Amino acid sequence: MSLDGRISELASKHRQLDEQISAEQKRPSRDDLTVKDLKRQKLRVKEQLRQLKAS
Repeated sequence: MSLDGRISELASKHRQLDEQISAEQKRPSRDDLTVKDLKRQKLRVKEQLRQLKAS
């Protein structure tokens, strides 16, 4: 996979995680552990994106 393809894939994953976080936070009986885990995943993806864009 090309560098641009990988960046595009990670950007898409980042948006999906953001949508999942928003959806979970809107639920009346939201699971805070799930939200915390999704935020960690989003942060990891963001860091990967930063590293790839820097190279």
